[in-house]
Amino acid sequence: MIKIAMIEDDLELASVLCQYLKQFNIEVTNYEEPYLALSALKINKYDLIILDLTLPGMDGLDVCKAIVKDFDIPIIISSARSDITDKVTALKMGADDYLPKPYDPRELEVRIKTILRRFNHSNSQEEDNKNKIFILNEEKKEITKNGKYLKLTAAEFEVLSLLIKREGFVISREDIFENSDILNQDYESSGSLAVIINRIRHKIEDNLKEPQFLHTIRGMGYKFIQ
Repeated sequence: MIKIAMIEDDLELASVLCQYLKQFNIEVTNYEEPYLALSALKINKYDLIILDLTLPGMDGLDVCKAIVKDFDIPIIISSARSDITDKVTALKMGADDYLPKPYDPRELEVRIKTILRRFNHSNSQEEDNKNKIFILNEEKKEITKNGKYLKLTAAEFEVLSLLIKREGFVISREDIFENSDILNQDYESSGSLAVIINRIRHKIEDNLKEPQFLHTIRGMGYKFIQ
């Protein structure tokens, strides 16, 4: 069951949303007072927060800021405020979505599941990376080994990143050339790919005679294992 904390002082709306979401196996606990909600988050585990901005005693943006600071939990802003500044501020603070009131409860249900799917997938990837020796960051064009950045040429990065992305599979020389922006047939005919592979091994392997990560599969290509 999905467990949600709602921070909403409109008790009639909160009741309607709680009853509607219940049919989708979503259990909602509403907190009218923001300070009570923040205290509850320290005790109870929730999958997501639905947060109103106009609240008694504490502005919703301040509540959002506090939640983002202390908890790793997705937030949907549910507010009647129409000022675009509030929306931009909330999203910049770390809110995951902004749903202006009034809205159809069906839209809220879809957004909840979409955000949780994305959030859980992201956490799953982070967990997978914790167990990896090599981490590829394509956006930054970086590869780390046990947290330390590898100093790679552009060609070395391109080859190693392809091998990491296809970890456990044999990658032929032809596959490497077809998926490369730098390497071409000149490299293939000159044997330079073998040189690049050898340079990569020098940078990632502890024992070149018995490679642990980058293996040559005779007559087929290369396989990366970690």
